[in-house]
Amino acid sequence: MQQAYPILEYDPESEAIIEPGKLRRPLPNMPEHCIVCFFQNVIDHFVEQGLAEEIESLNSEMGRHPIYRFHYAGHQAVTLFHPGVGAPLAAGLLEEVIALGGKKFIACGGAGVLDREIAVGHLLVPTAAIRDEGTSYHYLPPSREVSPSPEAIAAIETVLKRRNVDYLLAKTWTTDAYFRETRQKTAMRRSEGCLTVEMEAAAMFAVAQFRGVQIGQILYGGDNLDSDAWDHRDWENRWSIRERLVGLAVEVCLAIRPDHAGP
Repeated sequence: MQQAYPILEYDPESEAIIEPGKLRRPLPNMPEHCIVCFFQNVIDHFVEQGLAEEIESLNSEMGRHPIYRFHYAGHQAVTLFHPGVGAPLAAGLLEEVIALGGKKFIACGGAGVLDREIAVGHLLVPTAAIRDEGTSYHYLPPSREVSPSPEAIAAIETVLKRRNVDYLLAKTWTTDAYFRETRQKTAMRRSEGCLTVEMEAAAMFAVAQFRGVQIGQILYGGDNLDSDAWDHRDWENRWSIRERLVGLAVEVCLAIRPDHAGP
């Protein structure tokens, strides 16, 4: 039905003209536990160390998007891939990895913080994402928020507590336009309970719900938007934090219970 705004015209039809399951067949040797890693330098390091071997490659106009079988610190193998940046690409690559056989996903990345008291590197676990992007509206009916899988959140908390890692549970604000994070909108999001801002969570959570797979995310505090001027805080150059977070993500992903996560 036509609405005042096209983004609200959700179509519940389950089959699209281009279906990922018709483009990609399950990969026999691909682990169903998947790490969605936003840290390309960490992935490159694992490849150089012989810990990650390419098992498939997806493609876009940007080029190749390798999919790896990853062995970390004695854990059983998991799938590892970079989802790209921004909701549309992350959703599209997630779709294809699901078609290849991925069933349980933990995403790890950095995010801007909306509270200056959150230190660089402090871990935050999104319990919901504000849908201030466009991609999720093609997967779920319009709503203000979308949530990750309860099983994934439970696994994240179990592992972080066992490892004595401090973390915060909070909403995240998913936006398409980082150059339009205004003071007024940032204050509004913070009043809703958001402590972080990023560009992919809402879309990935929506895809997971639509496809009936499990997903959770762990973010680390990056640049600060809660100050008189934007504070970069050198957040992208935090190697030890990033590598450790990937390790935690592996442990968490393997701990997700096998319950089915339908819409």
